Amino acid sequence: MGLRFSSRAKPAADEGDSHVVAIHSESAWNDHWKSHKDSSKLMVIDFSASWCGPCRFIEPAFKAMAAKYADVVFVKIDVDELSEVSEQWKVEAMPTFVLVKGGSEVGRVVGAQKDELEKKIQQLRA
Repeated sequence: MGLRFSSRAKPAADEGDSHVVAIHSESAWNDHWKSHKDSSKLMVIDFSASWCGPCRFIEPAFKAMAAKYADVVFVKIDVDELSEVSEQWKVEAMPTFVLVKGGSEVGRVVGAQKDELEKKIQQLRA
């Protein structure tokens, strides 16, 4: 019976994923970038890795922010899957959150600093 309860709870937890765009290929990134680089809409790129403890720690907060700030685009990139994209953005530690507007970096948060990330999002989303 506990297993059934767990399996019912799982889809609710996955609903947060719908607010975060997970990019798994360079072509998908290029398409996404082309469609947003000229936008005045804030985009937050989460550069993380599956093996990174702090990345896993902040993931629920990142998903919650994505649900809370519907006017912001939230993107997740695994540095091991897309190392070239990570290098282009000069990512040296995980997690790194790059905030982009109009095709340019307007902010960056390195580390699982939830409060700092949310503060920057609030400042830059307008």
